Amino acid sequence: VSRMDLKKDLDSKELLQLVTFRLGNEEFSLDILRVQEIIRHMELTRVPRTPEFVDGVINLRGRVIPVLDLRKRFGLPTGERTNETRIIVVDVDSRTVGLKVDAVSEVLRLPADTVEPAPAIVTGAESDYIKGVGKLDGRLLILLDVEKILTRTERDALGLVA
Repeated sequence: VSRMDLKKDLDSKELLQLVTFRLGNEEFSLDILRVQEIIRHMELTRVPRTPEFVDGVINLRGRVIPVLDLRKRFGLPTGERTNETRIIVVDVDSRTVGLKVDAVSEVLRLPADTVEPAPAIVTGAESDYIKGVGKLDGRLLILLDVEKILTRTERDALGLVA
């Protein structure tokens, strides 16, 4: 994503409303409009022959939802489940998916003009899901593009699960 592409996507006067969460020591964020709800971690049912980063499925008010472990998805070491572990329920390509995270931090507003494109060293096919890096009070927030967390093939495969 070049600076021009990012600027086309983001109006510099716009305030982004983000849900921030932690994976290890890193702080990530998602557009709040993509988030349906945030729930405590619950028992998962494992599903055979799904990608490694799919932890399983949950039954959320009668709907079966696949839950992705974002640590595994991003190649981070697996963490222990704690009282802070949450599942962020989001819409991806008109499908509902749960994203398992270490902790949800806060909801905040970030001026769009404080968002920089991701540094070239971290961009590539594997990191298309990074929309940019936001700066706020000395913190760096990695902005994720929910639509790109999964490849088309992975989305199709999960369509069979959900």
